[in-house]
Amino acid sequence: MTVVIRSEGLSKKYRRGLTNDSGLRHVLDRLVRSPLEVFRRKQHEEFWALKDVSLEVHDGEVLGLIGRNGSGKTTLLKILSRITKPTSGWAEIRGRVGSLLEVGTGFHPELTGRENAFLSGAILGMRRAEIARKFDEIVAFAELEKFIDTPVKHYSSGMYVRLAFAVAAHLEPEILLVDEVLAVGDINFQKKCLGKMGEVAKGGRTVVLVSHQLNQIRRLCHRVVWIDAACVREVGSPDGVVNAYEAAMSQGGGAPAGPRTGEHKRGYFTGWEIVEQEEPAPHTMAVVGPITVRFTLNLCEPIKNANHGIALYSADRQLFWGWAAFELDFEPGVHDLVYRFPMLPLKPGIYTWLVSFWERETLIDMGDLAPEFHVLTPSFQHPRDEWSGLLNLPSEFSVRPSSTATGRVRAGG
Repeated sequence: MTVVIRSEGLSKKYRRGLTNDSGLRHVLDRLVRSPLEVFRRKQHEEFWALKDVSLEVHDGEVLGLIGRNGSGKTTLLKILSRITKPTSGWAEIRGRVGSLLEVGTGFHPELTGRENAFLSGAILGMRRAEIARKFDEIVAFAELEKFIDTPVKHYSSGMYVRLAFAVAAHLEPEILLVDEVLAVGDINFQKKCLGKMGEVAKGGRTVVLVSHQLNQIRRLCHRVVWIDAACVREVGSPDGVVNAYEAAMSQGGGAPAGPRTGEHKRGYFTGWEIVEQEEPAPHTMAVVGPITVRFTLNLCEPIKNANHGIALYSADRQLFWGWAAFELDFEPGVHDLVYRFPMLPLKPGIYTWLVSFWERETLIDMGDLAPEFHVLTPSFQHPRDEWSGLLNLPSEFSVRPSSTATGRVRAGG
């Protein structure tokens, strides 16, 4: 495949100004102590917004960029758009580029929606004849037919955003750079934006997309780049990279969702794994089908009349499945608690097993087991997220003559 974007060692350094304590008292105090100190109020700290980023994007590919706020995603798009010059490294782009980095670029509050559509389109690289040809389609997409000749200073924030995205979405460049525009407007307009981006992707154009909506990244992208602290941390398939990112976010900066509690000196769960599968990763499910999951319990003393519970949670702590067993007897030692499922029809994502073990009313161990359960199966659902449900059920579809039509006799036959 033809490489249309190639970068090598892209880096961008900025200087952040640090101001010491100000005020007349502080100035006079520094003047008395050291007359020269007054002229050293401003210090500068250098930091890397992007560091040594190399990547290739192929013709017709949809590449997703994910990462925390401030990780360097927008800086990368600005460099590729030639808005920002890199400190070091280089990038080569082959083809006409359109950028949707800031929705509403070029809008003037005193101009009407119609005038701003032509102005914004020109700033975004569209010719006047091209804008005129698509104008009715742009207005219909924005749902602003009655207000298109009203100055935009009288628009609500939602109307403003709808028109801005509608203009930008009707660009026809060979390469489209998009920064978090799928989150604009209300929920219905977000769905419309997503549909438009899907049309662009299916049209064979190259798209580099920054978004925090990870399900949309999974749905639209062919590959995903995870940028962390200005550097590329991981590149690969959407499900694999997004799952790794979600796992890192769920663990970073605090305690896990379900801390372990109980009398651990008497016994505790040591871990879990998927067994009897060809996939080498013991905590990853890549195929929808029969699956066996083993949980390991280490007991330091005999336990009589024990109760065991288990639950499966999604990354946003939605309960998907739960079960319990009662009046169990155990000897000291290591025990395998084995579950065999005919299938686990889960959507791709990150899940967590919550397990518990009790002796009557006394809690011995309860909490989430690490690592998380990664589901990398293909999606068998509707291609649009709003019609994608909780269960990822494979199905077979066919069209055939209705059996109820056979044997009917028409009048006069």
